[in-house]
Amino acid sequence: MKRSIAISLVTATMAFGTTNSDFAALKTEIEALKKEVAALKEANAEIQKTGSALKKLDNKVNEIKAHDANDNIKWGVDIRTAVDSLNYTMADGTKKSNDALMSTRLWLNMAYAPDANNIFKGQLAYNKAFGADFGGAAGSRGWGMDTFDWVTNEALSGNSLKVKEAYWLYMGDSIGEANIPWTASVGRRPSTNGFLVNLRDDDSAQSPLGHNINVEFDGASAGVNLENVSEVPGMNFKVCLGQGSTSATPMFGGPANYSDDNSIDDITMAGFIFVPYDDGQYSIKTNYFRAYNLPGMVNPMDPTAGFKTVGNMDGLAISGLIDGIGEDGILSEAKLFASFAMSKTNPDNVEAMLGSSDSKTGTSYWAGIQVPLWDGDFGLEYNHGSKYWRSFTYGEDTMVGSKLAARGDAWEAYYTYPITKALSLQARYTYIDYDYSGSNSFFGSEGAPMTMDQANTIPGMGGMVVDKASDLRFYVRYRY
Repeated sequence: MKRSIAISLVTATMAFGTTNSDFAALKTEIEALKKEVAALKEANAEIQKTGSALKKLDNKVNEIKAHDANDNIKWGVDIRTAVDSLNYTMADGTKKSNDALMSTRLWLNMAYAPDANNIFKGQLAYNKAFGADFGGAAGSRGWGMDTFDWVTNEALSGNSLKVKEAYWLYMGDSIGEANIPWTASVGRRPSTNGFLVNLRDDDSAQSPLGHNINVEFDGASAGVNLENVSEVPGMNFKVCLGQGSTSATPMFGGPANYSDDNSIDDITMAGFIFVPYDDGQYSIKTNYFRAYNLPGMVNPMDPTAGFKTVGNMDGLAISGLIDGIGEDGILSEAKLFASFAMSKTNPDNVEAMLGSSDSKTGTSYWAGIQVPLWDGDFGLEYNHGSKYWRSFTYGEDTMVGSKLAARGDAWEAYYTYPITKALSLQARYTYIDYDYSGSNSFFGSEGAPMTMDQANTIPGMGGMVVDKASDLRFYVRYRY
């Protein structure tokens, strides 16, 4: 623009007549304008160059952000502090109790997804009583480091943070040309807090049905989502394999490290989970499994004598949940459920399972309801097990033992109240009235069912068999 003005001025002066001094002044001005225009062009080029560099830098930053989002493990914290009041009535009428058993449970949850198909998940767990370490031998009450833990983290000691879950999961989009999503997973899989147990535990349901499987397990699974091909909401099928114990000799446990110890076989499990229908409001889930080479005590009166293989066992369960009844009122947000389970022993030829060399069948039924109350959730549950009922519910979170394994009647009431999004309270009362002993035993003669009267006919046995048990718990829980 300045250049055009200068040319106009030259034209004008030439038209009206000028002197030599006027031309000299105009020439100087034109040269100055040329330099200014050149400087502006140079500055504009620098601006464009800088803009290109900034764009490249911005793209690089975005690449780094995208990489970091997929290249870091996401951590979650779940810590629960609880106090339990425990009471027992033994078969001979004697009492045992603990007025205030205080404990802390810590879960450090891990998740990592490098792409849309692969996921890693893990959970580190810490679960201990206040002021004590029960990590030593069962029944040990020596007054040493295995009891007092006043310097646990200030002195050299053993491992206390354990791996509860560690597995990878692959999610396939389809099988060939068929529109069937599928999954495969291997590792220490999530096999506690299963379907229906999760309600009172205020957690999301894990893979197995909690009625007959609630125990930590290592293994593999593969599943297919049949919803697209069947047009039935939520239909899916999953095969599960696991190993509960290996017979390998440990390092330095013998002349050949990790060789097979023939005195007891590997404990393995195989089964499936089939969901015939699940639309979010109405859910039906089933499972079946066979557990192989289950252990029993060589001598139930002497736990130090070790274990032996006693046989196999089948288990099945069918569980249903209604999440919301009607469209209005308190029942529209209520959860109502019922479940039936069965177990069947298959003893080896020369062994006995649950005290019998014959195959025995046990059954259990379970029902409950959870309703919203005072901005929280109130729940009631009842379950009953028969004389030979036997479940895999060692991991059930009740201090007095698994209520779902009870050969008898169990009642439970709880109330969970969320203070904030991350903080919650719960009060829970569990009462178990046993008809038969052996509910929480292993699978050999120590699991033989006895009535309370039968236990009292054996000298000293009445004081070792629990007739009734209760657990009153209050906890504060933070998770995020």
